[in-house]
Amino acid sequence: MKPGRLEQLVAFLGQLGLDPTAPTGPGVGAVALGPIEEALSHSSAGLTSNHEQLEFLGDAVLRLAASVYLEEHHNSLNVGRRSALRAQLVSDRWLADLGEHCGIETVLHLGPMALGDQAGQATVRAECTEALIGAIYCAWGGSQGGLDPVLRWLTPHWQRSAAELEADPDRHNWKSGLQEWSQGQGLGLPSYRCEERSQGHADPQRFWCEVTISGQPAHQGWGQSRRAAEQDAARLALEACRRTGRS
Repeated sequence: MKPGRLEQLVAFLGQLGLDPTAPTGPGVGAVALGPIEEALSHSSAGLTSNHEQLEFLGDAVLRLAASVYLEEHHNSLNVGRRSALRAQLVSDRWLADLGEHCGIETVLHLGPMALGDQAGQATVRAECTEALIGAIYCAWGGSQGGLDPVLRWLTPHWQRSAAELEADPDRHNWKSGLQEWSQGQGLGLPSYRCEERSQGHADPQRFWCEVTISGQPAHQGWGQSRRAAEQDAARLALEACRRTGRS
């Protein structure tokens, strides 16, 4: 690893609120920061070591850290609500947003295909951000203290996200919100019918979806994926149902 790259990694970690030179830090050598470099090396770059193994570890570390955060900051929630909130705080969307907020793309090693895939950028950010969580855990001692820097980095972001979700519980999870509303009205479960309308990978109207409540079409939505189209249809339907008080 070149000296300039080491300096870049130290500066990047500093932006996350982590100091590798602190007494409990790993140090600033190539070996010490090796996991960080590995996490920031996307598999598309074709390097010997890439982010994939650390992404696998990061998934487990992220869920553990989120559970600890919720126990410390939201222990008044019942298990069901806590699980629902955790699902939002560890989602790929949340990871992609975190990576964007932290500027992870400025320090990534990417291959030509990943660089040219504008529609896949969020996925790359999410993957490498999750790998970075695993790398920080490893670099700071793993089971011997590695969770502390992960919590130090993620807690402010979780606090902001949790506040947004508490203000708007259906944010990013419109299907669940519509399901709760329709069941509360005695209308049963909504059903979804999706069709692929184009072959464009980045087309925001690639998939069309219609949501039906109690046998009646409620609304239509569009998205780059089936899931996105379903969420869009659910959002529009739920907003309309709340305005009118009926489906």
